[in-house]
Amino acid sequence: MFRLDKPTWVLCFLIFVLLSTVEGSVHEYKGEKFVDKGNAFVFHGGSEGIYSSTPGSLNESSAIPDNGDAYIRFEKITFRKTEGFGNFSPGLVQAIVFEVEDRETIGGSAYGGQKAICCTADLAKLGVCAQGEIIHRPSVNDPSWPQVFGVSFERDKDEATLKSKSIPVTRTGMYNLYFIHCDPNLKDVVIEGKTIWKNPTGYLPGRMAPLMNFYGFMSLAFVILGVFWFTQYARFWREVFPLQNCITLVITLGMFEMALWYFDYAEFNETGIRPTGITIWAVTFGTVKRTVARLVILMVSMGYGVVRPTLGGLTSKVIMLGGTFFLASEVLELVENVGAVSDLSGKARLFLVLPAAVLDAFFIIWIFKSLSATLNKLQARRMMVKLDIYRKFTNALAVAVIVSVGWICYELYFKSNDVYNEHWQNAWIIPAFWQVLSFSLLCVICALWAPSQNSMRYAYSDDIGEEFDRDESSLTLIKPSTMPLKDARSAPETGAVPASNGASNGDLEEDKTE
Repeated sequence: MFRLDKPTWVLCFLIFVLLSTVEGSVHEYKGEKFVDKGNAFVFHGGSEGIYSSTPGSLNESSAIPDNGDAYIRFEKITFRKTEGFGNFSPGLVQAIVFEVEDRETIGGSAYGGQKAICCTADLAKLGVCAQGEIIHRPSVNDPSWPQVFGVSFERDKDEATLKSKSIPVTRTGMYNLYFIHCDPNLKDVVIEGKTIWKNPTGYLPGRMAPLMNFYGFMSLAFVILGVFWFTQYARFWREVFPLQNCITLVITLGMFEMALWYFDYAEFNETGIRPTGITIWAVTFGTVKRTVARLVILMVSMGYGVVRPTLGGLTSKVIMLGGTFFLASEVLELVENVGAVSDLSGKARLFLVLPAAVLDAFFIIWIFKSLSATLNKLQARRMMVKLDIYRKFTNALAVAVIVSVGWICYELYFKSNDVYNEHWQNAWIIPAFWQVLSFSLLCVICALWAPSQNSMRYAYSDDIGEEFDRDESSLTLIKPSTMPLKDARSAPETGAVPASNGASNGDLEEDKTE
């Protein structure tokens, strides 16, 4: 009996918090404060990959840019003094937008062990910058970048509003936005308003844009697999056994998941705001599918529906592992997909990734341990047809695990060498790979256990019927006996017990032990 009250409440609370802080390509600022960085006070306004639009197609003063343009638009950006800081000398707050390749053009000489962002009095005397402003140099690729502009507080005013404007993007790259001021008297100023980041094809961030087409293709792939499977299921529904029903559930969940992800990205691309409802459903269907898929593979490895009719005493342990994995994966996916587009900090993400990774490792260990026992049992009973299927399944699973480990190493290498997201155009391949791998493994399982007129040949049956699965060249273990009644009565005393009965009793004892 499970007590899910507390995890359920935690999950509901997490969803409530995420719903209240949803962001997307429309980045909203709701009273955030600046952070002290060296000799400056900094607020990160966002960073996204943007593909270029046609040069000169957008004027900075235009009200609403055309749909085919790429731009970063500032709307109603207001800097407000908090209570208790009513009267002080005016201060300048600046916004700076730069492409990640030009990051070295921001800042100057070292200040307290860090690069100075604000121009100091000494640097101002040298004429290289204006005191109290951001130190920056023109980009080598485009002298008009980085884009720097700002607004000053008027005397005795509690707020300053940045003029609405659009910055056209004419060069493909990862763009960063920072709001910076150099006045210690403004350290408690907060920012409100929003910025809109747009690619030529829509509002999806550049690193996410290819995923919309990817999920469209995956939806088509699941439809093709579903047509094949459901056609076979309808033709041979009388021969279907429980394992094939579980596979049917996984395929159905996969079809819903891919369709929901496609509509999620399509809506996001159209409006610039993540459709929270669709995203939560897509995440939930995906988590349920992954959980059920792992449980199906584990049950197959244990021989459920093929070698044994039930899991016996292991049922509660299997359900407990599946429920724990679902909660860990659901929380991780919700935090990663429902909320800000910017990646989580390393420590926060590690805290959520570790439980799911540990549970995945536990699944793998249990699966291969169970597969070993099942293969030995099939070998001992000489069920050659089932043994051949399980060997193919084991090989496919081993290849999937090896490829997964190799891809994890590549993913760690990719992220460790892409600190500034310079390779953002290839980042979509990482989540896409896992979808392709799981789909490939599902196709293998469907090919091995597809409904057919011989489906029941692969299903569990009593020992009496198992002789049909044995190889024709193997020795017959049960033969018609012409032993006289007297000899038959004396047989137990001499230990002449039929081999099949011994195997059957041993299997029953093994099942009870498990």
